[in-house]
Amino acid sequence: MVKDERRAGFRAEYEHDLERELDGAVEIRPPVMVAGGALLIVAVILTALNLRPAITSVGPLLGEMRGSLGVSATWAGVLTTLPGLCFAAAGLTAPWLSRRIGLGHAISVALGVLTIGLLVRVLDGPYVVIGGTLVATAGIALANVLIPVVIKGSFPARIGLMTGIYTAALQGGGALGSGVTPLLDDVLGGWRAALGSWALVAALALLLWLLGARQLARAAPASVDPGVRPRSLLRNRLAWTITLFFGCQSLLAYIVMGWLPEVFIDHGVSQTNAGLLVGLVSLLAVPISLVIAPLAARQRHQSGWIVTLGAIGFVGMIGLAVDPGAAPLLWSILVGLGMSVFSLALAVIALRARTPEDTAQLSGMVQGFGYLLAGIGPLLFGLLHDLTGGWTTPWTMALAVYAVQMVAGAVAGRNRYV
Repeated sequence: MVKDERRAGFRAEYEHDLERELDGAVEIRPPVMVAGGALLIVAVILTALNLRPAITSVGPLLGEMRGSLGVSATWAGVLTTLPGLCFAAAGLTAPWLSRRIGLGHAISVALGVLTIGLLVRVLDGPYVVIGGTLVATAGIALANVLIPVVIKGSFPARIGLMTGIYTAALQGGGALGSGVTPLLDDVLGGWRAALGSWALVAALALLLWLLGARQLARAAPASVDPGVRPRSLLRNRLAWTITLFFGCQSLLAYIVMGWLPEVFIDHGVSQTNAGLLVGLVSLLAVPISLVIAPLAARQRHQSGWIVTLGAIGFVGMIGLAVDPGAAPLLWSILVGLGMSVFSLALAVIALRARTPEDTAQLSGMVQGFGYLLAGIGPLLFGLLHDLTGGWTTPWTMALAVYAVQMVAGAVAGRNRYV
């Protein structure tokens, strides 16, 4: 009886400390730091590496693709808009799919769909490119929503650290897509082989995920209980604020990934250097995510970090609006630092929810509606460029969105729950 009482006391004390850790009050080191094992961590990282090259690899080759396929700038705008729109549709279905077939299986399906889409989009003309991109981004959308649920459930005592690692891998994959694809284009002799080669990396991620998901199955908190009816967050103001913050950040990110290479090329930067500069934008977020996300998650509020990073990126975007060719390296560095706020946009999804079930619902809503908003950005940017014949007006529109992002982010970063 005494032993049972001691065990109950130890358990209550640990649960109390864990709750305080999730609220950012203290840092604790429980005997078992995470429920997920090393293989699951590696699987999460490799999965994250595959969630951006499908998008960032297109930007540096967009001019070559337009010449080869004989399409307009509006078609290019549609192509760069598709990821956001597809992320919205597929992202909203991710919680439902996870409840139906299980979290691990849902992510396996996502990686399989991504691999197929990457192969299909290089097989034929402009409509096949768009169709394959739709398929690939559907797979990305599912994984985007579900990986934060894995982090919340399998690594509850290290949400900030794992979110930082996941985001760093995500941004690292984006940098590889921008920086390596032009080199692949030269080596492999064309944009089709260069883009299609990323399917091999996605297939490798699927194989490793199938192994890592076994550990996920044993980490019960990581799974969304199919017997629990999810509550709707559609009337929750905080959920909509987080959605607006995430949506504005994503809108700007897809403008940068989709159009910045062509902006630089139009101002005298070579295709290879333009791809490397956009790769640098993503690469800069890797160390920032590894450092800032864990630090910010331990604090009660993340608003100061969000506004500071936003202000840095805002300055860089002013430079792009005034004269992109004046200091492309400096503008890329500033914009890259600003875009690293993405790690905090993901962190607040887990930090503003109490349970894995609520995390799944919030992640689906934020990324579903957020990417729907983001999908407007690249298309509107391209249309404004076509109408004005220049880049100042499109970047001015982006600056207005940046201001909204900082205000919404400051509110989303406050210590509350949905």
